[in-house]
Amino acid sequence: MDSQKSTHRVVVPPRGGLLHVVDASGYSIAGLRRLLHETAARLELVGGGIVALGFLWRGATLWHWLVAACLLALILAVEALNTAIEVLTDRLSPEWSQMAKDAKDLGSFAVGVMLVVTSIFVAIVMIGAI
Repeated sequence: MDSQKSTHRVVVPPRGGLLHVVDASGYSIAGLRRLLHETAARLELVGGGIVALGFLWRGATLWHWLVAACLLALILAVEALNTAIEVLTDRLSPEWSQMAKDAKDLGSFAVGVMLVVTSIFVAIVMIGAI
């Protein structure tokens, strides 16, 4: 018999009502903590700070700030989904495979699209076109 302790964990059924919301909030915070271990997410947050400085310098309006904040939130959400895809892909296919590569490339493409869209918006604001 193996002398190592079992790492088997019991699945706890979800709680109802307000406790479900509390639990879900805890899972979201844990996800944010995990996402912050990703270099890309940290760089995206730094980029958000740079955009904020540019908007202060430019005198951006409230709606510019709101759109930029929403775009940054979407970037982080897509980055989180991309990270989840990568984690699952590495678990299910630790060896190289074309399907695993495709899954990771598609997740990366989704993040890239968000970065391009956000960059275009920021550029338009910075040149004063809107």
